[in-house]
Amino acid sequence: MFDVDGTLVDSNYLHVHAWRRAFHEAGRAVDSWRVHRAIGMGSGKLLDTLLGEADAEKIGSAVKDRHSALYRDQAELLRAFDRAPDLIRTLAGRGVRVVLATSAGPDEIDLLRRILDVDDVIWGIVAGHDVEATKPDPEPVHAAIERAGTDPGHTLFVGDSVWDVESANRAGLHTVGLLSGGVSAAELREAGAVAIYADPASLLAGLDDSPLGALLPPS
Repeated sequence: MFDVDGTLVDSNYLHVHAWRRAFHEAGRAVDSWRVHRAIGMGSGKLLDTLLGEADAEKIGSAVKDRHSALYRDQAELLRAFDRAPDLIRTLAGRGVRVVLATSAGPDEIDLLRRILDVDDVIWGIVAGHDVEATKPDPEPVHAAIERAGTDPGHTLFVGDSVWDVESANRAGLHTVGLLSGGVSAAELREAGAVAIYADPASLLAGLDDSPLGALLPPS
């Protein structure tokens, strides 16, 4: 099970910029570092965290729509991390059911799917609009487990944020953390990640010796 933003696609800092501009245009001064630390949450939780529930209820919908528009305007800068599609294809080719679990909305997930170009080998996708509660709530992970038809003891989550780790922990899964989203190894470990890799390429290079290796049949 893989998160997408910051894990497979280099998009986190585009989100930070888009949110930062959307807040600025709404007359709200929100520090970029605070935005970055909230990336990985669903947009509703992000807005509540950064604006407070009362202000989020008042202007959150407009800010969210503006973020989406600004993010789409930067779409040409989106790119899959080095070897990310190869990692997914390698796992699928060795009999692993790969599900993408993301808080992204419909427009965003369409962009990410085109960039990754792995729809032909993944088992399914659970996006923000498929669940009522987003990360760090465990519902997206539960939905992805159901989509894969596996049990938690034979499932791992790969993500880049503490919210990914927390969501997986609450669903009974172990998480492999990647540094590609800009969160430190110390924070990911403290949240409960069982292993840390720099990015998808380094995870692929050490795949057989990684926690994911236990899921793989002999090559």
